[in-house]
Amino acid sequence: MNSFFLPRQARRIVVPGPLGVFADGLRRDLAGQGYALDTVTDHVHRLADLSGWLAGRGLSAADLTEEAAWQFVAERRAAGCRTGTSTRAFAPVLGYLRRAGAVPPPGRAAPVAEVDVLLADYQSYLEAERGLSAGTVRHYLRYARAFLAGLAGPLGQALAGLPAGQVTGYVPERARRREGAPQDLVVLPALRSLLRYLHVTGRTGLPLAGAVPAGRSWKPGLPRAASADDLRAVLAACDRQSAGGRRDYAIVLALTRLALRGGEAARLRLADVDWRSGELRIAGKGGRTDILPLRADVGEAMADYLLHARPATMSPNLFVAVKAPFGALAVSSVTGVLWWACERAGVPRFGPHRVRHAAACGLLAAGAPMEEISQLLRHAQQRTTAIYAKVDQARLAELAVPCPEGAAR
Repeated sequence: MNSFFLPRQARRIVVPGPLGVFADGLRRDLAGQGYALDTVTDHVHRLADLSGWLAGRGLSAADLTEEAAWQFVAERRAAGCRTGTSTRAFAPVLGYLRRAGAVPPPGRAAPVAEVDVLLADYQSYLEAERGLSAGTVRHYLRYARAFLAGLAGPLGQALAGLPAGQVTGYVPERARRREGAPQDLVVLPALRSLLRYLHVTGRTGLPLAGAVPAGRSWKPGLPRAASADDLRAVLAACDRQSAGGRRDYAIVLALTRLALRGGEAARLRLADVDWRSGELRIAGKGGRTDILPLRADVGEAMADYLLHARPATMSPNLFVAVKAPFGALAVSSVTGVLWWACERAGVPRFGPHRVRHAAACGLLAAGAPMEEISQLLRHAQQRTTAIYAKVDQARLAELAVPCPEGAAR
């Protein structure tokens, strides 16, 4: 068996080969992310294995491409190693080496497939021309790739002759394949965006964005808000004696009191909290930034989390993971916090958007004008807030004109 596959107890941590100079930096990087000492040691061993493998083949750090990493992992697996047999296991090591510029980034080679070239141009359009957020760009690219993959023949020819009927039939066909899955609310705007781009750049001869069928979600109905009782139960279900419970309580309370979107809560940074002035800076949709008053109970929950529960980490984000690496939360993690809290409380699951609806409906029930609700929700246009007028049946009833009594027939 090669020396770089020897069991840990058979050798001390010596990092031979081209990656040896990065051992100390890896230790500091992982410790800064909150990894335990034993875990840091495990990853340094993996760095040593990887460096020894490169040295045995006369390779340098610059030769450690994604393909080379896969080959290394496959050889470990074939040699009978029980740990470190996937690229995921080496993600902390490879991530550090890439951030340090020691090894090539993933996908460094220029795209060769025609669809990759198109999607790279489309990504630049979304970022530079449309100014969309990274999350929205990521979703739009995923839907674009799925749509383009379904076209037959050379891509350029398929787009040039793309008929409206194929666009019209794509959405119901996709819905049929996803039968039983949650309703997809992004596919329609994503497809319209792609088709507008294809027409503007001359890849399609017809403006096909209008051929995308209108979905049920774009016919506004009544907002589905979480009930006040369920919200109280969810807050009460957070274990405020544990680190995770303190964090979850602060997140749920911020969503409830400030009507934050899930992404806004995930993106909150330590620098966004102005404790002296009692204000909170929110990075919203479309690059918009708003300043909200920091309610006393939300500030107390955040302070309790920061003082007694937030792990030691170099992350600038306010809310971080409860397990190493202690990095920023994803939007899906914020949704997961709510879902787990709902399960603990024994109430039906709901996400951040229904909490946001609840905040708006609560103001409406208290008699707040639409302008105030629009300010709370930070809508770019007041017509977006108009949907909540349907909720206040009492006010609408005052505007109703009595139906004249007609002659009996």
